[in-house]
Amino acid sequence: MPKYVVLLGAPGAGKGTQAVTISEEMGLPHISSGDIFRENLKNETELGKEAAQFINAGELVPDDLTIKMIEDRLSREDCKDGAVLDGFPRTAPQAAALDEMLVKFDGQVDVVPFIDVPTEELVKRLSGRIVCKKCGATFHKVFNPYTVCPSGEDHSEFLYQREDDKEETVRNRIKVYLANTSPLIEYYENRGVLARVNGDQDIEAVREDVLAVLK
Repeated sequence: MPKYVVLLGAPGAGKGTQAVTISEEMGLPHISSGDIFRENLKNETELGKEAAQFINAGELVPDDLTIKMIEDRLSREDCKDGAVLDGFPRTAPQAAALDEMLVKFDGQVDVVPFIDVPTEELVKRLSGRIVCKKCGATFHKVFNPYTVCPSGEDHSEFLYQREDDKEETVRNRIKVYLANTSPLIEYYENRGVLARVNGDQDIEAVREDVLAVLK
């Protein structure tokens, strides 16, 4: 039976990093909803063209269209043994739709690791990023302080912080994520497949805990 893993975590929780680890460990493709959208838009597939109409109008892509894109991706040969899903589902209705979809592939969501990180730690991680306008190098006020750019040149006068990395914006992103994800967490808890992982550790410790959950 195919094995499907859904990975949950707020912005800054390190979900993307751990998704790659899980994918390698389990030998399953890492399916990112963002990658699927970009692929369909770039290749101008029928689904991509339909999604573009909503995106260009500044509207959210409807659930049914997003689900069609996910189903199309999961129907490919490399997903015959399952997949690691990153960025989908985002809501409880999407999770229910995913469960219905996976029946077609003779599978189900087996485990949902939720990388749980305190809000203040998320804010610290996300609001500390600074970028060099001249060469594009990124640094972090706490975890990777600026000294010089990779070229060895002093670009300190070109350092700035993007609007979406500022604390107020970061706090709002986290607030929106938690509001939208709470029902999803409850959905998977009720199904008995949610596994909380302490994300307030170094990357390797989180990796070990996630893999322990999978085993």
